[in-house]
Amino acid sequence: MNDLRQGGIAVLDFGSQYTQLIARRVREQGVYAEVFPFYAPPEAINQHHPAGYILSGGPNSVYEPGAPQLPTHILASAKPVLGICYGMQALTQALGGRVAPSHAREYGSAQLVHGGDSPLLDGLPSQMSVWMSHGDRIEQPPPGFAPLAESGNSPYAVMGDVKRGLYGVQFHPEVAHTPQGAALLHNFLLNVCGCTAGWSPAAFIEDAVAAIREQVGNERVLLGLSGGVDSAVAAALIHRAIGDQLVAIFVNTGLLRKNEPEEVVQVFQGEQGIHLIAVDATESFLSELQGVTEPEMKRKLIGRLFIETFADAARRFEGVRFLAQGTIYPDVIESAASSGQSKNIKSHHNVGGLPDDLQFTLVEPLRDLFKDEVRQIGTALGLPESLVWRQPFPGPGLAVRCLGNLTWERLETLREADAIFTDELAQAGLLRRGTAQAFAVLLPVKSVGVMGDNRTYEEVVALRAVTTDDFMTADWARLPADLLARASSRIVNEVRGVNRVVYDITSKPPGTIEWE
Repeated sequence: MNDLRQGGIAVLDFGSQYTQLIARRVREQGVYAEVFPFYAPPEAINQHHPAGYILSGGPNSVYEPGAPQLPTHILASAKPVLGICYGMQALTQALGGRVAPSHAREYGSAQLVHGGDSPLLDGLPSQMSVWMSHGDRIEQPPPGFAPLAESGNSPYAVMGDVKRGLYGVQFHPEVAHTPQGAALLHNFLLNVCGCTAGWSPAAFIEDAVAAIREQVGNERVLLGLSGGVDSAVAAALIHRAIGDQLVAIFVNTGLLRKNEPEEVVQVFQGEQGIHLIAVDATESFLSELQGVTEPEMKRKLIGRLFIETFADAARRFEGVRFLAQGTIYPDVIESAASSGQSKNIKSHHNVGGLPDDLQFTLVEPLRDLFKDEVRQIGTALGLPESLVWRQPFPGPGLAVRCLGNLTWERLETLREADAIFTDELAQAGLLRRGTAQAFAVLLPVKSVGVMGDNRTYEEVVALRAVTTDDFMTADWARLPADLLARASSRIVNEVRGVNRVVYDITSKPPGTIEWE
């Protein structure tokens, strides 16, 4: 079996908020990339025999006591290295150059000038707009390095030792604000490292199907199907590999969006032909949640109930050793960052904490994929667009969007308002491309209104829409005023019990994307 991860790029994380974005940009060039903490052991970083390394940015000054330093084994490998911002400074310090505070910091757009006489900058415009974010700069490059480009405040905005394939850039080629960043990364990957662009949805599916068959053989696999994108794509992929050996368990908590439970059953049982066990646990969930208003208590209670319900269904299948989950790469990275271990399972995302009588070996075919790649795989597997491009949804569902006490009536109100908002966005062509996440929130307050010459005292709906590349930071979406007006008008006219609609214009940070 051909391992598509061989010969890719290892990205060393020095604490940048853009580290995941670096890996995504490399993947977009058809080359596999994997993220590791800079202090990870060499055997972990090199397990897939990378053709080169990229060093991320970071918040520190490399000359300060205790600042992260470049591991010696990276240079000892004699493989190409690209240092980005802090990564460039760590490379400089490790090789005997000098880094110092800049007289004038560079934050935001800057103009870069270069002669193009290197494999890294080959074919790029001699004057480029780039995105800077640094307060330090290279005062003296290491021996063997030549200046390749400069900006107004950085005489060594790009430097390189061409013979050894070692390069540093002071700007961030991974962000959209550096228009030529993808071309620069392409040059590093193919011209410098000699990588092969073989990472594609079709190649991944073929590789994953073979890996799943090899792992499970002729045994059955259970999968917790939430109806979200990740578990849906995992189900379709595993079903392609082993067919009726897969049993999917879908728990309807009563906390899903409008028509979602019906769509899950229709798509996976009716269209995909998957052996699906659908459990309607709405009454037990709402009964347990009655009167619970504190967000963290909601989350813990829902998690416990879900595990209990899933476990009861799973016990029907004695002797099953394998449990499939829709774990994706950001889950793995975040778990490793918080615990120092790469195999942790996020309990709010997957089926963690099962009883002792249910011990499984995990099947996680998507754990190497970013969310955008998961969607590409789902499309290639023939899943409907409405499911593949479904808006992100929190694990506790509408429980953390229906603020305050949860009742069936309030959840139905929220479902209707949310459906109207997303329908208006879809009609305007903004559900997929204009927003990264959009939803309605039902607030635990009432307001006075006038409807039909009568005074009303009814609930308030908040609309939330954000734009983001990585969901770590986000900005509120500047939606057209007439779209918001239509959505507001429809909600107060079509949804009983609502007489006021507001729009959330808080970015992340200081807010979060979800309200609870």
